[in-house]
Amino acid sequence: MRTYLIAFFAGLVSIASAVLPANAGDTKLGDLTISQPWSRATPPGAKTGGGYLTITNAGKVPDRLVSVTASDVSNNVQLHEMGVANGVMTMRPLPDGVTVPAGGKVEFKPGGYHVMFMDLKTPLKKGDHIKATLTFEHAGHVDVDFAVGGIGQTAPMDMKDMKMGHDMPM
Repeated sequence: MRTYLIAFFAGLVSIASAVLPANAGDTKLGDLTISQPWSRATPPGAKTGGGYLTITNAGKVPDRLVSVTASDVSNNVQLHEMGVANGVMTMRPLPDGVTVPAGGKVEFKPGGYHVMFMDLKTPLKKGDHIKATLTFEHAGHVDVDFAVGGIGQTAPMDMKDMKMGHDMPM
C-alpha cells in the first residue's frame, strides 16, 4: 500500500509541475518571460503610481520594451528610470524604451527602472489588479496583470504571502 501511495503522490507532483508555470505570475512571449508584475497602493489624491516586473530574454537577439498601456487606470503610461546624480535623486522618462539583452534580464524595481502610471483615474488599492499591455520591438504585444500590494511594499509578494493576503515586511 505504501508503494502505491508514493507512486500516486509522485504522479501528482509530476502532473502539477508540467501544468503549472514556474511562477504563477510569469507570462511568456517568444523568448521573453515577464515575471512578477506588481504595483503598490497609492494614497488618496495621488496622480501617479509605479509598476515593477522582471523581463528575461532567453533568446540570442536583444529586444526592447517600447511602451506600456493600461487604460483601466491611466491613459498615460511611461517607462522611467530613477537614479542618483551628484547626490540628488533623479527620475527621467525613457521615450526610446528599455533594451532587454540577449541571454539577460532587466529588473523594474523601486529606485531603478519602473513603469509610471500617470494621471491615475482612481487611487490604486491593495488587492486591485492593473491590466496592462507591454509592447516589444521584436516580440510584439503581451497582456500582463500587475497585482497591487500594500502602500509601503518594496518587493513583489511571494506565493505564501499572496495566498495569506499579507503585505511584505517594510
